[in-house]
Amino acid sequence: MAEGALLSVVVTVLNEAASVRELHRRVVETLGDRDFELIFVDDGSTDGTFGELRALCADDSRVRAVRLKRNFGQHPAMHAGLVRTRGTQIVTMDGDLQNHPEDIPKLVEALARVDVASGRRIDRADSVGRTLPSRVINGLLRRFTGVPISDFGCAFNAYRRDAIEPLFPSIGKQKFTKALVLASGASVEEVDVAHAASRGGSAYSPLRLIRLALHVVVGFWPQPIQWIGLALGLVCSFAAAVLGIYGVAYWIHHANFPGPLFAGTGIVFVLGVEGFILALIGEYLGRIQRDVENRPLYAVREEL
Repeated sequence: MAEGALLSVVVTVLNEAASVRELHRRVVETLGDRDFELIFVDDGSTDGTFGELRALCADDSRVRAVRLKRNFGQHPAMHAGLVRTRGTQIVTMDGDLQNHPEDIPKLVEALARVDVASGRRIDRADSVGRTLPSRVINGLLRRFTGVPISDFGCAFNAYRRDAIEPLFPSIGKQKFTKALVLASGASVEEVDVAHAASRGGSAYSPLRLIRLALHVVVGFWPQPIQWIGLALGLVCSFAAAVLGIYGVAYWIHHANFPGPLFAGTGIVFVLGVEGFILALIGEYLGRIQRDVENRPLYAVREEL
């Protein structure tokens, strides 16, 4: 990276009043005399986070802050920061100090060779309940995007502006910014980054992780309903054939076909299949509704 190029660092925060000053200090110490801007996006904090950001803005002209009217989610908040960047290189990270600001130079240095420096968390400090679903989602994204990186979920990344800026209109609607940029053909290099334990609880409940997996299927799998419908149709047909053969054999040997049991099993199975397909259709319809209504991704209360 050219030393004179402006670097934009975008940090999303939610109830991080206790950590934003430390994060700012470590970013400043790490980047030294480099020309940079530090953009914090407060995603509806209720603990005084924006008061801390206001003080930082007053003390350091390189710091900017955006306060959203409520908690809109990490990805809309990230969009609010990205569209306000001015740098030719952009770094994104979380504000809970799980990402180490000291790794920023490694990410930015990789931009001399590729469009995207993808953070890869080493010695990940998360529970099995968090890492196992993450592995599943990473596997799905590798399969659907054709990009063989190992950590799509890491928010600590660096981008060349010309690689990410054309996708600004889609970022925020799509929950995996890095996957969206890489699926567009951007070159990538993985960079190992440290990962600390979160100072707060995980924001990702099991239900939210399931919803993320559904979002991956809808957002990145071409024609998922057709493929899933075909697969489930084959499974249902096979199950029906097995049950039918078993039922006939039982009837022949015992002269008493257990109709209610098999009928109930078949109904429950079909209802499960229909429920999954309806979930996919609902995701599509929800997206269509949002696009037709042209609702904003977020609303800004204050900007410094």
